Amino acid sequence: MSARCSVSSASTSSRRGSSIWICRGWICTGEVSRLARSRTSLTGVTIQTPVVEVRGLVKTFGRARALDGLDLEVAAGEVHGFLGPNGAGKSTALRILLGLLHKDAGEVRLLGGDPWRDGPGLHRRLAYVPGDVNLWPNLSGGQIVDLLIRMRGADPARSRRDELVERFGLDVTKRARAYSKGNRQKVALVAALATEPELLLLDEPTSGLDPLMEQVFNDCVAEHVARGATVLLSSHILSEVDRLADRVTIIRDGRTVQSGRISDLRHLSRSRISATLTGPAPDLSRLPGVHDLHTDGDRVSCTAQATALPAVLEALTAAGVVALTSSPPTLEELFLDAYRSGEKR
Repeated sequence: MSARCSVSSASTSSRRGSSIWICRGWICTGEVSRLARSRTSLTGVTIQTPVVEVRGLVKTFGRARALDGLDLEVAAGEVHGFLGPNGAGKSTALRILLGLLHKDAGEVRLLGGDPWRDGPGLHRRLAYVPGDVNLWPNLSGGQIVDLLIRMRGADPARSRRDELVERFGLDVTKRARAYSKGNRQKVALVAALATEPELLLLDEPTSGLDPLMEQVFNDCVAEHVARGATVLLSSHILSEVDRLADRVTIIRDGRTVQSGRISDLRHLSRSRISATLTGPAPDLSRLPGVHDLHTDGDRVSCTAQATALPAVLEALTAAGVVALTSSPPTLEELFLDAYRSGEKR
């Protein structure tokens, strides 16, 4: 859900033909939108500007350092998974991106603007869904959805409100105090998706949803990105991130321990191989890049680096293969590997 996004007054300026909105004391020019999308290099080539750009972000609470030099970059038009154990600093980072907390050090750019200085203007271009949604108890679900849509400067009648209400199976006539956790989550998701914002910041967005509604959520996010939007997704459901995300950033103790395309991270990790053979298993331990080797009669299993796969497959084929499976590491395995690597540093 969006915060601090109501407009107290508005005026226009002819300066460079841009509009100016005065939002609760901040002045936000329409030029921010153009700056957020791209910049031009000295050679005249257009370079895509990251939608989220964080460098060396530091935030402390008393003696506790929640963020300790965090780096994060989210490209336009991608779903970016933001992963880490509880207490790693994910929610703190999202609150700084929303302009709800002020950083102690580092650089933060969101849609080309400063989240702290340009917050109200940026909030009209993004939507935020937390994992624990609190609603006005005496308002109906429909009233809350309409209010949140209007807070982003949109008209509920011209939004995707009705379509999304139907897809999520939300009874908008009930008062919020009668909603379950899952239905409160649906209200936030409908309001966030209805205006088709440029950026979705999602912090455990499917918390409380049943598997059927999780699939509806996945479909809606995929459709939203297909229209050109960007999504930063923090979730403990790694299978969900694996299905949706193009790239991931894994953090631990407020620092980035790994970031990149999921396909590239898999290539750098070990694949699991299992085979049933017609004869004795070959000695794969002599091959570099082979680990966790187990043999049981005519069955053999191991993990292998990408560079070792051709030699492993050649040796197994020569031994006579009855059945063979090769599985790339899951996102959960990649996460655990990165987490353990962070512990060793």
